[in-house]
Amino acid sequence: MFELKYHTPIEWAHICLEDFDSFLQDHAAAEKKASGMAMSMLSHYQDRQKLVRAMTDLALEELIHFKQVLKLMTQRGVILANDEKDPYINQIRKLFRHSRDGKFLDRMLVAGVIEARGYERFSLIAQALPEGKDKKFYDDIAKSEEKHKNLFIELALEYFDQAEVYARLEEILIEEARICASLPFRPALH
Repeated sequence: MFELKYHTPIEWAHICLEDFDSFLQDHAAAEKKASGMAMSMLSHYQDRQKLVRAMTDLALEELIHFKQVLKLMTQRGVILANDEKDPYINQIRKLFRHSRDGKFLDRMLVAGVIEARGYERFSLIAQALPEGKDKKFYDDIAKSEEKHKNLFIELALEYFDQAEVYARLEEILIEEARICASLPFRPALH
């Protein structure tokens, strides 16, 4: 449905694999926050029945992903870390407009772009990992993120005009690329 404008180089994945324990801690936090975001969306937009159903399913799926990452961490003797502020998320959330409809559309589009970034980066992790169960896990997670990316755009098109959705998406993609290009690589999803 759309393509990101900034493409993360494979060097990012190598940095993550050099400190994979920290990456796993960040990944777990990201899944937990994604589940919470879905619950927040359905709480704020209870009158949007299709969105409520989709966000209920998404919240559960993201929580399952959290549990799967937690299992990987346990196998490696890694414990959960305190949730940290994510500079990428903090910057991209500044793109939200303040009107009710504007913020609703922006929340869906930004969520779709975040999921697209997750798809790209989890794919890079899968590519960089040696053959084995961790590689398969990250390949599967990447495919899930790709579906989520499309889900948010489909929801936006359910509630808003196609021209408005794609015009605003283009603006967000340009800003998201600028944000990504400005942030240093670290062993974290964003």
